[in-house]
This record gives sequence, structure tokens and C-alpha cells, in this order.
Amino acid sequence: MAPSVSSKPVALILLAAGQGSRMNSDIPKVLHQIGSAPLAVHALRAASTLAPEKTVVVTGHEADLVEATLSKHYDDLVFARQTEQQGTAHAVDQARAALKGFEGDALVLYGDTPFVSGETLQHMADARETAEVVVLGFHAKRPGRYGRLITKAGSLEKIVEAKDATAAQLAVNLCNSGVIMCRSELVFELISEVENNNASDEFYLTDIVGLARERGLPAVAVTCDEAETLGINTRQELAAAEATFQARMRTEAMENGVTMADPDSTYFAFDTVLGRDAMIGPNVVFGPDVTVESGAEIKAFCHLEGCHVAQGAAVGPFARLRPGTEMEEGAKVGNFVEIKNATLAEGAKVNHLSYVGDAHVGADANIGAGTITCNYDGAFKHRTTIGAGAFIGSNTLLIAPVDVGAEAMTGSGTVVTEDVPDGDLALSRVRQTNKAGIARKLMQILRAKKMKKDA
Repeated sequence: MAPSVSSKPVALILLAAGQGSRMNSDIPKVLHQIGSAPLAVHALRAASTLAPEKTVVVTGHEADLVEATLSKHYDDLVFARQTEQQGTAHAVDQARAALKGFEGDALVLYGDTPFVSGETLQHMADARETAEVVVLGFHAKRPGRYGRLITKAGSLEKIVEAKDATAAQLAVNLCNSGVIMCRSELVFELISEVENNNASDEFYLTDIVGLARERGLPAVAVTCDEAETLGINTRQELAAAEATFQARMRTEAMENGVTMADPDSTYFAFDTVLGRDAMIGPNVVFGPDVTVESGAEIKAFCHLEGCHVAQGAAVGPFARLRPGTEMEEGAKVGNFVEIKNATLAEGAKVNHLSYVGDAHVGADANIGAGTITCNYDGAFKHRTTIGAGAFIGSNTLLIAPVDVGAEAMTGSGTVVTEDVPDGDLALSRVRQTNKAGIARKLMQILRAKKMKKDA
């Protein structure tokens, strides 16, 4: 979706201070993952639809860990800390200093609510053209403990928390998601007037709607599907969210022209990119940062992470591509092969039982079964280069750093410790010697000893 058409700049305030005690975890709730990314990252990705000029993340519980983790995904975040948990208005107020002088809209999102879509946020931005306060609501099948949105003639009059609602208000099924968009300066003005005279003795952000209406300022509710507002509070909800995420990704992939032999056994990361007519076999797992181009095939029981698979390339079955793997057009990786931080040039093949790490394999080179690039000396990683059209015999050990030239060969079982020039054949095997009849005699001796021991 294109960025917001609103002329007003947007600042995002992401609330990520809670502990999430019901998760029964030492990990902060917003760092639990779905689709191989923290919950809070999903919220940040959704907000990117509006191209926020500033993003303030309010942290509290395990603030150092939350800030360090999210900074790995986004390098332009501003952090504000909520040292005491005094409600949502108090949490948003921690962003006041960071947004001082900001002229534009403030969008409040929650780090434990990963499914609010960019399209929904765009609808909120559109509604801000005519209303001072925009609240995201949903029609709940079981309203329960959700706050209720009280509307009149299309206008949002106030938000009432379930704990404080009357029987008539509890009968309303239009519920509050907590997501609010408002002019930044006005948000903090209204928060200054919020009081904590309620059943929870907390400062509710929801109170700003009533305060805005008392000033005669228009407020409206924008609605979305209830599934978008799913908050994660327990391990059961986390598992349900993962299932929801995977179902959406599978559907989207197939709608975009991807063939999946068994969609329910295919698992996506939050940023998986699959091209049209890519073919995905059963039991394939995509970790973060994977792109599979159109027409490539990923066969059964493969695990991919941090890699790029070009058109016409094939992977698997039972293969693992680790971060830094680049497969060019027509390259092939086969059974029980692991590739790490390596480029397989056009048409290169690594078909069986091999490990290729920290390497460049030239175009149309063939890597025989059981080949290992020995890239680690216990302290440093070293690189192996294999030239175009080279043929690496089965069970070759390439002791990096080493170069094998174009159209060069290695004999099966060779240990390569020196560079192999273009077109040369490298052999490093000890000459075979056959001792006549010794195997039979040796086995007779061994069996006799075993019988004596067992007697």
C-alpha cells in the first residue's frame, strides 16, 4: 500500500513497557515471536504504511533488552521509559519530551498487538482529515472485558472501560482496540487532564475521547475485523497468533501464484518473499530474510534462512540454506546439503551430503558427494574459491583458505591444502596396498578372543 495521502506528518508511539505476567516467562511479552519476529516488530511494520517521521517506543520491563532487540530491526527508534505502570495515558505521556514541538499526528499502537494492518491504519489517517480524535474499534462476538465505544449519530462520544460500564453500556458490542490517532500536541494536552478516579486507579488513555468531546472536538471510530485487534497475553494466545499468521501467509502466497504441495506444513517468517510460480514442497520452513524468485523450487523438508534463491534454482530435499547463501539461476542444492555464507554461481551443483561454507562456487561447477569446505580453524573463518566448470570429487576436503581453478578437478578422497591451478587435477591420497589374506586371519583372531571372553 502507498504511504498516507494525508498532508500531516505522523509520529508513532509504540507502547512496549509491560511485563506480560500471564506469559509465565523471563522474556518481555513484546519480544515473544510470531513468524520469527518479535510481536513489537509486527506492529512497527504495520505502522510503516504511514511512513512515520518519528517512532517513540515506550519501554519499561526489561527495557535494556527490549531496546537492544528492536534496534536490531530498526535503527531510527527513539526510546522513552515508563518506570512505573500507571495506565495507558501515563505510558503515552512518557513520549511527551521526545515529541515536543512535533507538528503532526500521533498514532498510538501496542507492542503486543501484532495484527493491525497497514490498510486499517491508512483508514484511520483518512478519518483524521475530518476528526480530531480517531479510535480503532471492532464489533466483538464476546465483548467481555473490552472497553465499549459509545457512539451517537456517527460520532464517538466516549470510551467506557468494562469495569466502569453500566449494564446498558455493557450491551454495546462495539469495542475499543486501544489504537488511537490524534494531533500530537492535542494528545498531550488531553492527557494532562486525565484523572485516575476509576476502578483500577489508573490513568486511561481512553479518557481523552470524552475530554475532547467536552471541548467540542469531533471524534470518530474506525472499525476493523476483530482478528486484527488480537492481543497476546498467554502462551495459548501466542500459539493461536502464530497459527493465524501462518494461515494468512500461506493464503497470500497462493493468491500470488506460489504452488505449495502441502500448505499446512509450510512455515513462513514475517518477511518471506516468494515469487510467482515458485514451487514449495511439504515440510519447508522459512526463517527470516529469505527471497525465492519466480520458478525456483524448494523441495520437501528444507530449512532456509537469510538467503536468496534465483529463478530456476532448486533446493532439496532435506537441505539447509543458512544466512549469506546466494544461489544464482539454475544452481542446485540437493539431499542433506548445508550451505552457509556462500555463492553458487549459475548452474553450479552441490547435490549430495556436502557442506559448503564461506565459499564461492563458480558457474557450472560440480561438487561431489561428501565434500566439505573446512572453513574454521578454531579462531578464524577462511574462504574457499572454486572456479567455473570445476569438478570436485566425492569426499574432498578443501582446507581453507584455498582456491581451485576453473575446470580443475580433485580426485575422490583428496585433501586439498594448496591452490589448484586452472585445468589441473589434484590428488593427495596415499597409495593403496593390499595385504593378501590378512583380513580373514585378523577376523579369526578377533572372533576367537570374543568367544573366550563370552565363555
